[in-house]
Amino acid sequence: MTAAIDPFHAFSISSIAHRLKAEGRSVIHMEFGQPSTGAPKAAIAAAHSVLDAEGLGYWESAPLKARICRHYAETYGVRLEPRQITLTCGASPALVLALSATFSPGDTIAMARPGYVSYRNSVRALHMVPLEIACGPQTRFQLTAQSLAALDPAPAGVILASPANPTGAIIPGEELQAIAAVCRERGIRIISDEIYHGLTYGQPTRSMLEFEPRAIVVNSFSKYFSMAGWRLGWIVVPPAEASRAVAYMGALYLTAPSLAQHAALVAMDCREELDGHVDTYRRNRELLLDALPAMGLDQIAPPDGAFYIYADVGRFTDDSLAFCKELVTDTGVAAAPGIDFDPVDGHRFIRLSFAVSTPEVEEAIRRLTPWFKQASAKAA
Repeated sequence: MTAAIDPFHAFSISSIAHRLKAEGRSVIHMEFGQPSTGAPKAAIAAAHSVLDAEGLGYWESAPLKARICRHYAETYGVRLEPRQITLTCGASPALVLALSATFSPGDTIAMARPGYVSYRNSVRALHMVPLEIACGPQTRFQLTAQSLAALDPAPAGVILASPANPTGAIIPGEELQAIAAVCRERGIRIISDEIYHGLTYGQPTRSMLEFEPRAIVVNSFSKYFSMAGWRLGWIVVPPAEASRAVAYMGALYLTAPSLAQHAALVAMDCREELDGHVDTYRRNRELLLDALPAMGLDQIAPPDGAFYIYADVGRFTDDSLAFCKELVTDTGVAAAPGIDFDPVDGHRFIRLSFAVSTPEVEEAIRRLTPWFKQASAKAA
C-alpha cells in the first residue's frame, strides 16, 4: 500500500514567486532554507580542476571521511573511525538511510511539532508511524527529556534537530544529556539532525554524539558550507552498524556525487569565508528581530541558530497558506506557510528564511511594513 505524503506547500509559494519574476516583478525568496551564496571560492576552483583531469566515476572519498572525523574531534571532542562515516547524496537521503537501516515498518518514531516536513513524510514513506509531540514556547519549541519519558509506550526512535527547522531553537547540552539518559533507559534510538551546526548566534551547539555514542547523526554540506545544490551529506553510525549503512547506501543510491566530494574536502578548510556568511545571517537576524514586532509579529520562536524566523500570524489569519500566497502576490516577498512544519497549529505561523543578502532583507522590511500595517487595520 502506498503511503500518504503531505505536500511541501512552500513549493506552491515558490511557484507563484517565480511566475511573478517571469512577469517582471521583483521577488525576494525567503520561502526556502538555502543559502543565497555559493560554495567557497577555493572549493569551486578545486571542482574546475577535477573536471579537467578526471572521469568522475562511482567513488567514496577516504580523505573526506577522514577530514570529517577530524572535524568531530576538533569541534566536539568526539573520536570517530572513518568507517563510521557514510557519504550520502545530501541530508534527505541520509535521513532515509538512517531510518531504513535502523527501524522496521510499523515502528513508531517520535519528533517535535513543529518540525521539518520531511521527518514525518520520510517516516510515513517507509511505512513507519510518526508520533508528533506538540512543542510550544514553554519548551522553546523543542523536545525534552520529560516529554520523552512520558510517552507510553516508548517509541522505537526519536528524531532530534538542534538547531531546529523551522524555529532555529537549540537544545542546551544539559538537556541533550538528559534526553540521552532517558533514551538509553527506555531503549529509544536517537537520530540527531545536525545539519544547521555552525549557524549559531551566541548559544553553543552540542552534538548528540557527546552524550550518546550510539546516536545516528545526519549532516550535510548544504547549509553552513553553502553547497545545497552539490547534494552531499553524511551519516554517522556506531562501528557495529557501519557495514549495514554502507550496504543500504550502495543499494539505494550507489555513491554520493564524486565532484561534490572533491569540492567538499576543500570547503572544510574555508572557514574564514564561511564564517563571513554567518556574520551576514547574524546581521539579517538582528534586522528582522528589530523590525517584525512593530509589524505585529511579536510572537517569535527563539532563532538561536539556523536562519529562520518562525512567527505567529494568528492575529491576521487562520490560513497560513492563503496568507503566504497573498503576501507574495502583494509584496513579492515569499515566505513558507507554517502548515508545512505543523499540520495542527501551523495555520497561524509563517517561516521567513534570512539566508539571503542583507540588502534583500532591508528591502523585504520596507515592503512588509506597510503591508502588515494594512493587515493590522483589517484585523482590528
